Amino acid sequence: MGIKSSKLRDREIQKLSDKTKFSRDEIEKWHAGFMRDCPTGKLQRSEFVEIYNKFFPHGNATKFSQFVFDVFDADGSGTIDFDEFIQALAITSNSSLEDKLEWAFMLYDIDNNGSITKSEMTQIVSSVFSLVEHSENFQEENSTKPEDRVERIFAVMDTDRSGELSKEEFMEGARRDPSVVAALSLYNRDLRNGSSSSKEPPETSTSKSNVPRKVSIMTNQNAHKVISKSKAQCA
Repeated sequence: MGIKSSKLRDREIQKLSDKTKFSRDEIEKWHAGFMRDCPTGKLQRSEFVEIYNKFFPHGNATKFSQFVFDVFDADGSGTIDFDEFIQALAITSNSSLEDKLEWAFMLYDIDNNGSITKSEMTQIVSSVFSLVEHSENFQEENSTKPEDRVERIFAVMDTDRSGELSKEEFMEGARRDPSVVAALSLYNRDLRNGSSSSKEPPETSTSKSNVPRKVSIMTNQNAHKVISKSKAQCA
């Protein structure tokens, strides 16, 4: 299948640069890589899940990756286009703490109703446990059940004791108590140990354009990298 659009127009690049704060060169490189891997210009949910599962071969990344996909898929179309991809990437890797916490709130607010329930947070935390539960680091340091961890988080953040977290409560709790943010990102250490520490995506030696091959995902204050080990087959 042919490439939908091999090059961005100057006006499109400037618009994305204004939104993301990425340079023109960065946007062009990310776009070239995205279109090379996804010639139709659409990243499918199944391919996004596959990337995560390849990076966590000893865990089950299916549930968590689908939650992340839903945040990237801003228009709810069931696919991720380049605009959605680069704007989500900017928030997760190139923005303020406030913007990152906004993104994290959207991740936990599964039904997108403006608040986080214990059930929603338990689903996210459980999906993170599934990523790393068989790793040595996790077994040594995390014996708490997802439900117990969520109860502790709510004890700190749910200041009005409503049983739900408003965006204000979540943001304030995360700013006030860094340990709460760390508790929400159980897989950070495992992911750092399994990936490059550089914030810049690696260049491929075989690609003529040397385009970045890595999707960066950040939840709260921690940079997480999901590396595509093989070219995504985008339908």
